[in-house]
This record gives sequence, structure tokens and C-alpha cells, in this order.
Amino acid sequence: MKRALMLALLAIGVACKENPKENKEEKEEVIEIVKEAENEWVTLFDGSSFEGWHYYNGGPVTEPWKLEDGAMVFYPSENREEGASFNLVSDAEFTDFILTMEWKIAEGGNSGIFWGVSEDEKYAQPYLTGPEIQVLDNERHPDAQNGENRMAGALYDMVSPTQHVTKPAGEWNTFELMVNHKINKGHVVLNGTKIVEFPVHGPDWDKMVASSKFADWEGFGAYRTGKIGLQDHGDRVSYKNIKIKAL
Repeated sequence: MKRALMLALLAIGVACKENPKENKEEKEEVIEIVKEAENEWVTLFDGSSFEGWHYYNGGPVTEPWKLEDGAMVFYPSENREEGASFNLVSDAEFTDFILTMEWKIAEGGNSGIFWGVSEDEKYAQPYLTGPEIQVLDNERHPDAQNGENRMAGALYDMVSPTQHVTKPAGEWNTFELMVNHKINKGHVVLNGTKIVEFPVHGPDWDKMVASSKFADWEGFGAYRTGKIGLQDHGDRVSYKNIKIKAL
């Protein structure tokens, strides 16, 4: 993507030195090339390393996350120290995007996918700022009994899935999250079906937050630009084929 941008910018510079009339169409074409390059899919996790990720408010990724068969897999420790946390966040920050990946949860498991995460020492966990799309074993985890807005694919504690298309624990689910502040829309597509739609800022967003457990959480959902997060909820979970495209 960087190479395409550099070539496009170089072409613009060359065009500007020549006859403006003759090169108007060429310059417009170059601008389109730049736009296309900016909108390319970027791989956030290619299955071979944890490059591009780190522990929230921490350092490089090590155990209990492991690389297995092209996926990053979290294995909860049996002797976990009190207060220990192994949430992952992306090195890069994003504002308007489409995020795609595959996830697989273990039996009875719980995890989540965050966006708009602010990495700051005053926030101990990514969920204090980043809204969450639930990753859950709906059949066995007790949170599924606390309301449909806590089931897999939900905008956690705010918007329930319109359909239940989650695959059983131990199977891979395809996932798409769109967040677009320009049009004030977000959505979740799970296994090819759009199951959740929501505003991402403004009065309607504020109403949703006010009716949720996050109503009095300073900083929650307040950052339009932030990091992508993957939750350590103490259960085994796997993620792979993570890509993102800026909008």
C-alpha cells in the first residue's frame, strides 16, 4: 500500500510540472489511484507472528497466547496471578473501517472484540473505553441467559442480534464489523448474515449507552479513533485471518 501511495504521489508531482490542460485527466486518474491505495485491505494478523499486536498497557505478546495452525489462541493459565490480564490491542489506531476475521470459542467460553480502545494507564482494561462485540458460547456460557444483547454478535449490553446464526463452540465463525463515523453507522455481519446495526456517535448512541451498564463509565465509547482489542476473559478463544480496510 505504501509503495502504491509513493508512486501515485510521484506521478502527481510529475504531472504538475507539465501543461495543466493536457494533464488534467492524468492528475485526476492519479488521485483515484491514491484513493484506491488508501482503501486497500491491510492484514492485521497473518497467522505467522504477533507483529502489529501487544498487550494492553503492556509489552510484546507471549504466553498464554500461542500461534497454532495460522491462528492466535489464548490458553488460560491454571495458576493465574490475581489481577493478571492478557488483553491484546493493535499497534495501530483506526477511526472509520471494516474489520474482518474468524473466531472460534471453546465450550463455555467468553471473549470479545473491541474498537475505539484508548490505551492509557488510567484505564486498567480495554473494555473501559472500547465498545465490545460479544464472542460467546451461547449454549453453555451463563451470560447468554442475561439477555440477547449479551449473546454472540451483540453490541454488548446495547444491541441484540436480529438472528442467531452463531456456530457451535469449537467451530469457526466469520465476522465483519463496520464502524463509520462519516455516516454514523455501524454493523455486524456474522457468518454472512447482517445481525446488528447501530449508530456510532451522537444522541442515539448516547441513549444506548445511558440504558446500559456503561452509563456512568467515564470514557466509554468516547474515542472515535482507537485501537482494536481482543479480550482475555479467562477462556480459550482463537482468532485468525484478521484484516482491516479504512473507509
